[in-house]
Amino acid sequence: MSRLYRGFTIVWTCLRYGLDELVLNSFQNPVLSRIARFTNFGRKLDAPRGQRLREALESLGPIFVKFGQVLSTRRDLMPPDIADELALLQDRVPPFDPQVAVDTIERSFRRPVDEVFVSFDRVPVASASIAQVHFAVIRDRDGHERDVAVKVLRPGMLGVIDKDLALMRMMASWVEKLSSDGKRLKPRQVVAEFDNYLHDELDLIREAANAAQLRRNMDGLNLVEIPEVFWDFCHPQVLVMQRMNGVPINQVERLRNAGVDIPKLARDGVTIFFTQVFRDGFFHADMHPGNIQVSLEPETFGRYISLDFGIVGSLTEFDKEYLAQNFTAFFRRDYKRVAELHIESGWVPATTRVNELESAIRAVCEPYFDRPLKEISLGMVLLRLFQTSRRFQVEIQPQLVLLQKTLLNIEGLGRQLDPELDLWSTAKPFLEKWMLDQMGPKRVWRELQSQAPLYAKMLPQLPRLMHDYLQQRPKDYGTELQELLAEQKRTNRLLQRIVYGGVGFVLGLLVMQILMRMRHFY
Repeated sequence: MSRLYRGFTIVWTCLRYGLDELVLNSFQNPVLSRIARFTNFGRKLDAPRGQRLREALESLGPIFVKFGQVLSTRRDLMPPDIADELALLQDRVPPFDPQVAVDTIERSFRRPVDEVFVSFDRVPVASASIAQVHFAVIRDRDGHERDVAVKVLRPGMLGVIDKDLALMRMMASWVEKLSSDGKRLKPRQVVAEFDNYLHDELDLIREAANAAQLRRNMDGLNLVEIPEVFWDFCHPQVLVMQRMNGVPINQVERLRNAGVDIPKLARDGVTIFFTQVFRDGFFHADMHPGNIQVSLEPETFGRYISLDFGIVGSLTEFDKEYLAQNFTAFFRRDYKRVAELHIESGWVPATTRVNELESAIRAVCEPYFDRPLKEISLGMVLLRLFQTSRRFQVEIQPQLVLLQKTLLNIEGLGRQLDPELDLWSTAKPFLEKWMLDQMGPKRVWRELQSQAPLYAKMLPQLPRLMHDYLQQRPKDYGTELQELLAEQKRTNRLLQRIVYGGVGFVLGLLVMQILMRMRHFY
């Protein structure tokens, strides 16, 4: 009954905001378009369609707001006016009763909140669709008092999420069956990704692990601060982290008045992003201004502060290498290589003509070079690339959705901080260095080091394996086998010389050290 009532609420909201017209017209079917015009009779639909969709999602609640935020990154699914409106969605959710937060903490730790914390501020400092945050003080293992931020999960979220996701899956299935672009755009897969994001955010232990991993990865970079996790105080419904003191990054004038180098801050943001993506393959994927602050503390002045690690992205070695080659070719304006990479990766059919895809990519990207960031909309570049992709039947890559979202966040932050920032020239040296590390001698040496234990285990077995192999071969191959054996003996002698020579060199150094010490002594 509750699901039926929720379904009725969703349908009524869609009718109220005229979303039926938006959906029916998207199918580009004359009959459905006439139905859409008929259903508009008697309703006032003066606001633009993007604004009506955003307001409808906000009225449906936090889960649909979250979905709209994720959907705003998929500009291949919608026109730019709708995508721009969805990008304005924020988690403007009233806080829940502080006593509920106290009850959750006491239920999680099975003791009163005053025994868990030295002090606990019952007035929340932040509230979102999934959780809200309180400040507190703990006593750590060394007996020191530490200021912390306590994130408490909003109660009853799992049931609400599962119900709404079931309805979303049903609607996505309809779109995939009825829309001509449905199969290519994979709406059911988008909902599945959203499902994963939400359920990951509902486990605060997972968020704590994400924060700990990012903190280790960023250690030594000296560009960003990640709060410390206090594992003794963590639970799937409660997360306790170091309290960070910073200025929200969108308060640019306050930062400038405090003496922060704003252009450097913008460049540092690009460096942090590309470091997390291409060096670590593990990146903060929710970098909107609400989750990014800047430190004014003397020890960490001018550094970024990252918060909220419920959504992170990860890339495989193949993804990283493919993207790095694409970016490098793009920065060099080598559009032919970009086209070849799309074909080699299987993103477009193997029968695609390279020169046609190259020409299409050049037409999209070339007008945007040699401009400051204030004149470049990366969202528009992506949108035009997606529109071009339809012609070449490009398969949307779900594993890169978070990367697209984060890249758009970086663009927005860069535009706020320094409109003159040249995103391309800032990123190009970093990517070229990364490519050299991946393809040059350092990569070969790292691979040899990582494989050394395997080689050490295999070398003693080679004579036996060779003997067994030779015993099983026909007599006709006697000459080739003799040559193979001779080559093995030469290799063994070479290895022995290297080993004996190295040992002799080390022993010689030791003897020289001993003689010099004896001479000094006498």
